[in-house]
This record gives sequence, structure tokens and C-alpha cells, in this order.
Amino acid sequence: MKPRLTRICIYPKDVQLITGKSERYSRDLILKIKTSLNKPEHQFLTVQEFCTYMGIPYESIRELILN
Repeated sequence: MKPRLTRICIYPKDVQLITGKSERYSRDLILKIKTSLNKPEHQFLTVQEFCTYMGIPYESIRELILN
């Protein structure tokens, strides 16, 4: 059995699943979080950074992102 891949980056589609908002809102939210963290445009946003910013426990969204 192959080991299950996990990823640490979050994408707009993931944010859509979590928030129930549109893709445009999700892209804007990711950009807003990256700006507040002073991350350059080329860097990814991690799931942990997203959870910390939004105040959501990682365990509650882990299954949404992995499936």
C-alpha cells in the first residue's frame, strides 16, 4: 500500500471548501494573509499559517484538505 501524500500548502480550492465562499474570495483571502505575514508573492501559504490566521484548529480542516 502506498503511503498517503500530505501537503503543507493551501490553495484557493481548499479555502473554498473550508469557507464555502467563491474562488475569487479565496484568492483574495490568501493574498490578504500573505500580505499580513509579509510573505513575498512567490511564496506559498501553509495550511498552518491559514489556520492560525483564521483561528481554526488544524484538526478540524485536515480531513477536508486531504480528501
